[in-house]
Amino acid sequence: MTTTASTATTSSSTTSTAGRSNSASRQPSEQAIDAAIDSATRLLRLPTFRDRYGEFADSAGREQLSYRAFLSELLLAECDDREQRRAARRIAEASFPRPKTLADFDFTANTAINPATINTLAGCGWVSKGQSLCLIGDSGTGKSHLLIGLGTAAAQAGHRVRYVLAAKLVNELVEAADERQLSRTIARYGRVELLCLDELGYLGLDKRGAELLFQVLTEREEKTAIAIASNDSFSGWAKTFTDPRLCAAIVDRLTFGGNIIETGTSSYRLAHAREQRSRNA
Repeated sequence: MTTTASTATTSSSTTSTAGRSNSASRQPSEQAIDAAIDSATRLLRLPTFRDRYGEFADSAGREQLSYRAFLSELLLAECDDREQRRAARRIAEASFPRPKTLADFDFTANTAINPATINTLAGCGWVSKGQSLCLIGDSGTGKSHLLIGLGTAAAQAGHRVRYVLAAKLVNELVEAADERQLSRTIARYGRVELLCLDELGYLGLDKRGAELLFQVLTEREEKTAIAIASNDSFSGWAKTFTDPRLCAAIVDRLTFGGNIIETGTSSYRLAHAREQRSRNA
């Protein structure tokens, strides 16, 4: 009986050892694991997961995180990076001429602009409601900076934005009309959630150009937002829109239920440059 028990024990031990050996043989190598993760994350388009899983795995090991906690942190990092990439893409698609943010705006350089008002607009509620924004003031008072900064904030918040100079937009509309592509062009501008129209009033528009611009504004009315920057007061727009009726209609479209910010006459650029020099002195 002793011999039989010994044989049984030996057999059991051999079986257990074989089981562990088989289990070990089924464990893929680190190289195979890395290759599988790389292939899967490329297929699923998870670049952050692919680039940082090793870093997160090492951290999870040190902090003794559970598998689920490790996975959740890695997936949240992927989501955060994906939203940042989307925001960067929306900003690029907006075609801003230069990077400008509201954080860079020096409110001490132009005290006519209320920081609280700009901060409220940065929340983009007016964009969601399809309202208008008019920035009115002399050249150099910070209108374009605010226009681009608010447009950038809207893009970061998830809105489709497009920036364009007023004269360039009118020229594009005239060419589209000549090529019988006007409806398509107006519809394309109508699809963006915020249209930033800069330098309105710098150049006079003939009746045809004004009428085409009016069509764009009408397409957007109370549906999608528009923000304009102009160096002339509304009463002076008659010099830009030579047709009095059309001028009145455009002013009505832009001001009805909208937001108006007067940036004044003091040069923001000059005051900001002086402030920068004093800081660097």
